[in-house]
Amino acid sequence: MTRGYAVRLAAAALALVGALAAAGCTDGDGTPPPQQPLAGGASALPGPVPAGLALRPAPSGVPGAPAVTGPLTDGSRIAFADLWADRPVVLVFVSSWCTVCAQRQDALSELARTHRDKVVFVGVATEDKPEDLQRYLREHRVEYPVVLDDDGAIWRSYAVREPPAVVVIAKGGALLRGWPGGVDATTLDSRLRELVLAP
Repeated sequence: MTRGYAVRLAAAALALVGALAAAGCTDGDGTPPPQQPLAGGASALPGPVPAGLALRPAPSGVPGAPAVTGPLTDGSRIAFADLWADRPVVLVFVSSWCTVCAQRQDALSELARTHRDKVVFVGVATEDKPEDLQRYLREHRVEYPVVLDDDGAIWRSYAVREPPAVVVIAKGGALLRGWPGGVDATTLDSRLRELVLAP
């Protein structure tokens, strides 16, 4: 086999691989498949408040939660105050590399689905690479919005030093309860029913 023939054969093989890869990235009619929205983006924001949602009033004298804003995973911005204006909010401070976060996340994701639209769950992630965070959110079926806190300012405003941590905020913004070190889904469910969800 001559050197020129070997080079032409290698080039043809590369061209074939490229053509097959390009063909695999279409829907068969030559158009690329639709892009899946980023997990934790604006598409994960809650729908309308359910009719007749019964909530417990916040106790008097409770401090207000920091009313911060931040970008979601898809770049759209949210203000926490807009979320707690009409329903309670649970903040879940998380990082994809956090072992305890991963151990508890599946149950927290299920709890968020159980209380969908009645209580807004919001993840707050820091010290994460976008691809690692997306893998974590998809693997653990996180279907609620996730704020990117790249500089840690939101974490500091809530006195969170390391993940996990969970904070419950009443409708209107009263800071009801926080768990440095996180909390399991069963306990959190009980506290939501005691603190914010009327029977």
